[in-house]
Amino acid sequence: MSKPLSDHDRRKQISVRGLAGVDNVSELKQNFNRHLHFTLAKDRNVATRRDYYFALAHTVRDHLIGRWIRTQQYYYEKDPKRLYYISLEFYMGRTLQNTMVNLALENACDEATYQLGLDMEELEDMEEDAGLGNGGLGRLAACFLDSMASLGLAAYGYGIRYEFGIFNQKIMNGWQVEEADDWLRYGNAWEKARPEYMRPVRFYGRTEHQPDGVKWVDTQVVLALPYDTPVPGYRNNVVNTMRLWSAKAPCEFNLKDFNVGGYIQAVLDRNLAENISRVLYPNDNFFEGKELRLKQEYFVVSATLQDIIRRFKVSKFGSREIARTDFSKLPDKVAIQLNDTHPAMAIPELMRVLVDEEKLPWDKAWDVCVRTCAYTNHTVLPEALERWPVDLFAHLLPRHLEIIYEINRRHLENVAARFPGDNDRLGRMSLIEEGGQKRINMAHLCIVGSHAVNGVAQIHSDILKATVFKDFYEMEPQKFQNKTNGITPRRWLVMCNPGLAEVIAERIGEDFIRDLDQLESLRKFVNDEAFIRDVAKVKQENKLKFSVHLEEHYKVKINPNSMFDVQVKRIHEYKRQLLNCLHIITYYNRIKREPNKQWTPRTIMIGGKAAPGYHTAKMIIRLITAIGEVVNNDPVVGDRLKVIFLENYRVTLAEKAIPAADLSEQISTAGTEASGTGNMKFMLNGALTIGTMDGANVEMAEEAGEDNLFIFGMRVDDVDEMDRKGYHAHEYYNRLPELKQAIDQIAGGFFTPKQPDLFKEIVNMLMNHDRFKVFADYEDYIKCQEKVNALYKNPKEWTKKVIYNIAGCGKFSSDRTIAQYAREIWGMEPTLEKLPNPDKLL
Repeated sequence: MSKPLSDHDRRKQISVRGLAGVDNVSELKQNFNRHLHFTLAKDRNVATRRDYYFALAHTVRDHLIGRWIRTQQYYYEKDPKRLYYISLEFYMGRTLQNTMVNLALENACDEATYQLGLDMEELEDMEEDAGLGNGGLGRLAACFLDSMASLGLAAYGYGIRYEFGIFNQKIMNGWQVEEADDWLRYGNAWEKARPEYMRPVRFYGRTEHQPDGVKWVDTQVVLALPYDTPVPGYRNNVVNTMRLWSAKAPCEFNLKDFNVGGYIQAVLDRNLAENISRVLYPNDNFFEGKELRLKQEYFVVSATLQDIIRRFKVSKFGSREIARTDFSKLPDKVAIQLNDTHPAMAIPELMRVLVDEEKLPWDKAWDVCVRTCAYTNHTVLPEALERWPVDLFAHLLPRHLEIIYEINRRHLENVAARFPGDNDRLGRMSLIEEGGQKRINMAHLCIVGSHAVNGVAQIHSDILKATVFKDFYEMEPQKFQNKTNGITPRRWLVMCNPGLAEVIAERIGEDFIRDLDQLESLRKFVNDEAFIRDVAKVKQENKLKFSVHLEEHYKVKINPNSMFDVQVKRIHEYKRQLLNCLHIITYYNRIKREPNKQWTPRTIMIGGKAAPGYHTAKMIIRLITAIGEVVNNDPVVGDRLKVIFLENYRVTLAEKAIPAADLSEQISTAGTEASGTGNMKFMLNGALTIGTMDGANVEMAEEAGEDNLFIFGMRVDDVDEMDRKGYHAHEYYNRLPELKQAIDQIAGGFFTPKQPDLFKEIVNMLMNHDRFKVFADYEDYIKCQEKVNALYKNPKEWTKKVIYNIAGCGKFSSDRTIAQYAREIWGMEPTLEKLPNPDKLL
């Protein structure tokens, strides 16, 4: 009997990880030791595992630097059109392994660390997640950066370098407790501060209207200090830049006017300015109109636009003199994409710069602005739309308020000319919402100030045109587009699931990694016994590996042969984790009623963070943990049903959980989830989907065949009709005995005997004011779950459906998404050409 392969030996056999040439390995070892000694000033005798991680990170980073400098030099020489992707969130996760994948260094680094007596996976585990995002929107921005570099686009991600990212979630006595995410505590090997590009950002003050134009005076200045992170494309020697701004007080801050004894206080008050980049607002799909948040939004926009204009003005590489002053050419050289309305201030700020500083006439400036900017909408939930109070603007950004009023005046003139006498329409389409407190509707500002507006899945884009932005669509239909979201197959397949990537590469080669449409050719293997076996085997290995992780962290014995049923996403009423809970309780009650029946065993995992101020979401977490306490300790149930709340769900945990999942829960009320991207990650990693016809689920069903997903529930039209007729939860409660039993158990303290009325608010919400109609889909959901159970008992047929799903994933690569943005919005052409490798030229 040959002894089983070690993890290291098994990893070595995976060709998609790159070649480990002898010269390569010995050079990496040399550089590793050099960094340990000279960069970290450590001797091997006293070095910690974290020191070894940093030594490895610097060693890998060395391979980026030449390519990074060469790429930026190339852009200066070629002077292509540049894309600026502005986002308040970039949810990057870890960087080390992704960099090794994109540079084909994984096997070489693995071998080098192994020869140095270290385990590379242990070192990778030392890296902190860069958690500068809440969920889908921030992770999408990170996938987009990977695709923009892999498609050779001259693109820059611009955002904020938050000192504290999304909070760490601890579960204590079943409740979520938040902990600050001090991710920079040990330093960040991947960023480079660029103080030479520091920019002033102004706030407050007042405006003076003078004959030669408008001046914004008596402002307070905060400095924006940029930190650059390299973004490598996939094996094409392109390295783009993500530039994140950090707030710094100017040296003279508060010192001009300090009194005797005020010096110390003046220095301490510098914190007030620097608070701008202190912390990420932890809300997903919810608007909180705080002054600090508006400051963050203007801070990133002002600093970024100064950078964009500086780069537009200077000529070829290394030259400082100004070459371009004709701003009518700006849209030929610059595209700005606004990731949701958070960077909407780019529109009035660009107008301010062009009109007040560059002295362009308004009409010329407006034409330039509209042709340069484009806006992506991410949600139709009314509570998520940004509506800033006018008086806050008047105080913080007085010049921008004047500009917005002027934009609105001209906009409403156009509306009145196009729809004479339609006063209701004028009110609906105004950028300023009257009544009570006057507010600025940032989505309206984005639509008026952009040449393209897109939703993020076909159904979402259709809903925008038919409802939320109907008036705008009727006026300028040519502006509205769809760009269905995607995910990068580098992180979400090659990196997190190398076993599956290898099984695929053995059949169709490695080119699918940069052209995911090639997965379509897996259809011909759907009845291939060996392929079916290989796919199932990889899934089982991933489940075993994740089971070990779970047992270490949750002290629950996992049955690795059970179906891994996973719902991971932010906790929100519209995502209907409560519907999942009702299925768990129903399944539990059925097992209890007939304990001797052959039930399909399940391990149900739910994970995600609740915004700290979102009371209902926190109660939903408490309900999940309460159900788990009862179910997991019931000897009658045994290992046929386990419920686990996955603590502190984040990018790095997703990379472990998703490859191990059998069933993906995508169960939002139809018409509420704009797209979803987790759904795509599960599909690509060999899970089947149970879901509603919402977001990108619709297109997933189209691509894989509706028979290969478990689709249930109301469609958008059914939901609309129910809104007209009225939704009456009590009717379902009285008609469906199993639903009634489950609700009565929650309400009566079955899961919390010591606090019997702990969940009375949740029950009251479900019975009396549930906007998301959980009960209306309950019956169909339970029936659909029965179909899931039946198919899982037939592993071969299950795996065939898995193969159809993987084969249908091509469309959901962010490479396809970005190629469409580039051609249809930005006026840029993607390329798969490689740049020369600068390391080979030395």
